[in-house]
Amino acid sequence: MLDGLVSLGHAYLALLLSPTSLALGMAGALTGILVGCMPGLSATLCIALLTTLTVKLPANDAILILVCSYVGTLYGGSRSAILLNIPGTAANAASCADGHALALRGEAGRAIGIATSGAFCGTFFGVVCLATLTPMLANVALSFGAQEFFWLALFGVTMSGTLVGNDPLKGWLMGALGLFVAQIGQEGIYAHDRFTFGLPALAGGVALIPALIGAFGFAEVLTRLADPVERKLLEMRDSIRPRFGEVARYWRTVLRSGAIGVLTGLMPGVGEDSGAWMSYAAAKATTKEPELFGKGSIDGLMAAETGDMSSIPGHMIPMLALGVPGSAPSAVLMAAIIIHGIQPGPMMMVEHPQFAYDMVAMTTLATVCILIFGLYLVRPLLYVLRVKHSVLMPIIFLMSVVGSYATAWRLFDVYAMLAVGVGAFFLRRKGYQMAPFVLGLVLGNLLDKSLRRGLVLTDGSMVPFFTRPICIAFASVTIFTMLLYVPAFNRAVHRVADAVINPLKSLVARRG
Repeated sequence: MLDGLVSLGHAYLALLLSPTSLALGMAGALTGILVGCMPGLSATLCIALLTTLTVKLPANDAILILVCSYVGTLYGGSRSAILLNIPGTAANAASCADGHALALRGEAGRAIGIATSGAFCGTFFGVVCLATLTPMLANVALSFGAQEFFWLALFGVTMSGTLVGNDPLKGWLMGALGLFVAQIGQEGIYAHDRFTFGLPALAGGVALIPALIGAFGFAEVLTRLADPVERKLLEMRDSIRPRFGEVARYWRTVLRSGAIGVLTGLMPGVGEDSGAWMSYAAAKATTKEPELFGKGSIDGLMAAETGDMSSIPGHMIPMLALGVPGSAPSAVLMAAIIIHGIQPGPMMMVEHPQFAYDMVAMTTLATVCILIFGLYLVRPLLYVLRVKHSVLMPIIFLMSVVGSYATAWRLFDVYAMLAVGVGAFFLRRKGYQMAPFVLGLVLGNLLDKSLRRGLVLTDGSMVPFFTRPICIAFASVTIFTMLLYVPAFNRAVHRVADAVINPLKSLVARRG
């Protein structure tokens, strides 16, 4: 416990005493807010593009920029949700109803102030949980061997079915595609070529950064140019800075929504938007004024913003401690961390014990930045909402090409980025999302090496994969998760749950 506090204090001091780190963190947060303000540009896209621009920086500086941009993008999305009724990111969809209703009443500034307060409180609550839960979970995971890592990676890919969208089969297919692409090139133990088809350029595999840029950058350019949308921006005439009393009266909402956001973040495959919607639903169920929800409720807006922002540190907890990202942006962030030589997972607290605390300090800086920028740079930031996609998308395409080439100075990486981007564009048109593909690509190497190492250690026997205690637990959860999407099994589970819960509810009601 004392060692953890010392490491945390060292992380904060190292950040605060470095003007360069402070400047980079503020720049990352501001960039994220600018991207989040523009509808359609997601946190995933922002992190993927910034990964290419920061790949040559020292690891901590590069990851600091990415973490701050992650937080900034999700916060910035509330701007377009309030003023345009278009969520900047999916996580801000729950803020549209009440935020835009307040703006239509001429209280856009008040809505932005409340959203900023909720975002700050939610992220700060999540940071506290990140600092306390990550080392505890990582210590438990230190008992993992090759077999456990295999099931952990497979569990992560299984979660791709619920990562985004409503069709788990499409998610699993994209996760399997990511696993396949991860196997292209020389394998990691004996360096045999796999799926190269005689092409020397494929021997090095499909690099992670070009694949990320293609899946989220170039594909987004094609999507936005194919479906241009322009909306009228509402004017903001009232005060932005919220009164302390107005924020303090919703302390119960902040604590409840913060806890819901962190808990949803701990569940792999449940994105930030789930934290927002569940917090919004809980606030509506417990408020004394449910009729105001959807018509300009401060309580609803506070709950939505607190829930989605607290889920960011919540997603980082399993990403750092287990190596299983909980959402699409955290999957891309994990890929960037791996690129910089740090492998998230149970061994991270052994190989890089300080890094978890550095992440806490980085997220804290991002939290402070969104409060400062959110309250004092609101009006200048609104000019970004007036930038047309026809101007913005060619710039993103240029950054995608340069970023793909600059990582390894290989023209093949540009071709790979274009191929992945075109494929992603057509797949997205058919309802296939790219986040499961990235998750499979990131976890593919871990799954492959863990399976083969486990087989080498047991002379080819699969028995330990199903008899070790932790393996049994992961295998049971993985199989149960997949079976839940079989309608007959799902109905049977619900019948059993009702048979157990309903008598308990009756017993409690009689005693009450």
